Amino acid sequence: VQLQASGGGLVQAGDSLRLSCAASGRSFSTYAMGWFRQAPGKEREFVAAISRTGGTTFYADSVRGRFTISRGSGKNTFYLQMNSLKPEDTAVYYCAAGPRVITSALRMITAYDYWGQGTLVTVSS
Repeated sequence: VQLQASGGGLVQAGDSLRLSCAASGRSFSTYAMGWFRQAPGKEREFVAAISRTGGTTFYADSVRGRFTISRGSGKNTFYLQMNSLKPEDTAVYYCAAGPRVITSALRMITAYDYWGQGTLVTVSS
């Protein structure tokens, strides 16, 4: 089972990026999926998540209204659309998946079983 995150890069404040996470090894159609990030010198933090059914999404307060998490039509890929990027969004972004993540635990790092390797997003001012 592997998760492969991609789409990071260097952008200017106000720009947009779309991160992708491709899952392989099994069907992830019933898995909860999430995005987390870790800035230099800081702990990994929750960014966004989508429930196993896809019917519920959660966002960190710092990104709500600017970021959107979604599943691809094939269900084994999910995305994080990031708009109006700010320098404080600079971090390594990690995707995660878990088959048993209940809605109340979607924000918890420990709830996820599988993690991608991370993709770096750098936002210049």
